[in-house]
Amino acid sequence: IMQGYITMAVEVYEQLGNIKPTHIILQAGVGSFASSILGFFVNVYGSERPVATIVEPNFADCIFRTAAANDGTLHKVKGDMNTIMAGLACGEPNPIAWDIMKDYADYSVSIPDEVAALGMRILGNPLSGDERIIAGESGAAGFSFAMEILMNPRYRGLKEQMGIGKDSCLLFFNTEGDTDKDNYRKIVWGINKRHSIEF
Repeated sequence: IMQGYITMAVEVYEQLGNIKPTHIILQAGVGSFASSILGFFVNVYGSERPVATIVEPNFADCIFRTAAANDGTLHKVKGDMNTIMAGLACGEPNPIAWDIMKDYADYSVSIPDEVAALGMRILGNPLSGDERIIAGESGAAGFSFAMEILMNPRYRGLKEQMGIGKDSCLLFFNTEGDTDKDNYRKIVWGINKRHSIEF
């Protein structure tokens, strides 16, 4: 499965041409997708690799908890993991994936559903001239985190710490469309409330 994900990385790398991303923001469940993409870009760029951030839902943030504990143990999330980001609702890190992320991910973050919903709305209702992107809850997670720290003054310090500025080039992967059309419409037409992200 992880080798298969690398196909996406290769396709994006070829499409980028001479454009080199400064930051790559990847959503994670067990971490297989995120670590595969991350591993590819580490291999391509070496020490000049993009700053990498792993994003998870706050009710299913096993990677975030493992990184925060920093005790050499994989930490599980138990319970219902009740999140709209169903594709990321995983309670246990993939140990192979974790070995890559612990060495090469610069940040691990945990976001609430409301942040994912905001990103879905922005992608689905772009500024004039931008292409409309239909992204499901899980597919929009990485982009949603970036929009939250760019738009919310509360996270100015995190944005600066990550080195995100006007010349930055952020890379995201939308891994999901409106797989549940009724739920997509409910989220995109709903009301967004601000909640805290953890980092």
